[in-house]
Amino acid sequence: MAVILNIETSTEVCSVALGKNGELLFEKESREGLNHSELLTVFIEELFAENNFNIKDIDAVAVSKGPGSYTGLRIGVSVAKGLCYALDKPLVSVGSLDSMAVFTAQNIGSFFEGNNDEDLLFCPMIDARRMEVFTALYESSGKTVQTVSAQIIDENSFSEELKENKILFFGNGAQKCREHLSHPNALFNGPLKTSARFMLFLTEKKYNKKEFEDVAYFEPFYLKNFVATIPKNKILK
Repeated sequence: MAVILNIETSTEVCSVALGKNGELLFEKESREGLNHSELLTVFIEELFAENNFNIKDIDAVAVSKGPGSYTGLRIGVSVAKGLCYALDKPLVSVGSLDSMAVFTAQNIGSFFEGNNDEDLLFCPMIDARRMEVFTALYESSGKTVQTVSAQIIDENSFSEELKENKILFFGNGAQKCREHLSHPNALFNGPLKTSARFMLFLTEKKYNKKEFEDVAYFEPFYLKNFVATIPKNKILK
C-alpha cells in the first residue's frame, strides 16, 4: 500500500489529492482559473496541516504530465520535482487524458444512464483553442484506441468511429464541440474538469510496478510547442 501525493495542473483546475492504496484520503482544489503559481504550494501545505499528516510519510509524488496548459504543466512538474528531491521520493507521471478516461469508465454509473455497452468508447477532451482540442479514444478497460493528438473538431470528426460505436465525450473541450458532433451515437456527459482524484488508480498502479520517472530529466508532455505572443497594444512604433 502506497501513500501518494497527486498533483493536477494541466488545465484551469489546480488540484492536489492524497491517496492511499488508490483510494482518496484528502484533497484540495480550485477551479477559478490559471493561478496555479499562487495556489499549488499553499494547497499542498494546507492539505497536510489540516489533516495532521506528515508529508515525509508519503511514498511518492505523482504529477499529471499533460497534454494541457504549457504554464500549468510547468508549474505542476516543477513543484513535483522539488518535492521528490527534498523528500527523496520517486516521481510518477500519468497522462491527463488517461486519468480522465479511466476514472470516467470506472464510475460510469455516475455519468451515464443505461447499460455500459461493450461498444462504448471514452473520449476525454481538453480545450486547446478555437475548435481545437487535445483528445484520445479509450475502451472501458482503459486500453487506447486512438493515441493522444491535437484535433480541430468539425462535423466529420470521429465519423468512422461513430458508425460502429457509441462515444462518450467529456472534459472542458467537449462542450464547445457538441454542436459539431451531432451523430446519434455521440453522447455528452462525464466530468467537465480535470482533478487530482482522477489520478489515484493509475498512480497506484504505476507505483506498484515501479514505473518511476527520472526526476532530473523528466519533462511534461506538451504535445504542441509553446508560442509566446506580444499583445498588439504593447508593440512600440
